[in-house]
Amino acid sequence: MSQRSGERRRFLTDRMLGTLTRYLRFMGYDTMSANTLSPGSTREDTLLLEIALQDGRILLTRDRELARRGAEQAVYIESEAIMAQIRQVACLGLIEPEIRLSRCSLCNTRLRPATLREIREARYAPRSTRGKEFSWCPTCRKLYWMGSHGHRLEQRLKESFSP
Repeated sequence: MSQRSGERRRFLTDRMLGTLTRYLRFMGYDTMSANTLSPGSTREDTLLLEIALQDGRILLTRDRELARRGAEQAVYIESEAIMAQIRQVACLGLIEPEIRLSRCSLCNTRLRPATLREIREARYAPRSTRGKEFSWCPTCRKLYWMGSHGHRLEQRLKESFSP
């Protein structure tokens, strides 16, 4: 699957898949989370199914009954372990597991190249910017770059998919 087709694949995750949501966003997938909905709705499952259908999203859920109701629009995520979840979604051919840093891990907004000012003003930015590409979330006002955290995520993915 090319990065382009991966960018077009869109997901919706239930409230039990927060870590998977962040990983999918780090991998560049448009991933809406049920955590952005108002909590406590007795119709939340029905609402998730409606959103998935209307927005052309694949619903990823740890709820067997919800996955059954969603039929081909939903996938039941079998494991609680994040790497097993990613392997399952990848084995279904739905994702290509590689870090892309093209979406905000917090709000799902598409990142844009950061300006020099944004990099300088981010207190948490690395001192040396040489050889690094920086991205900016205009919604969260958060700076992203491939640092040690991104490299660790990438390594975990590689280890999880090596024979």
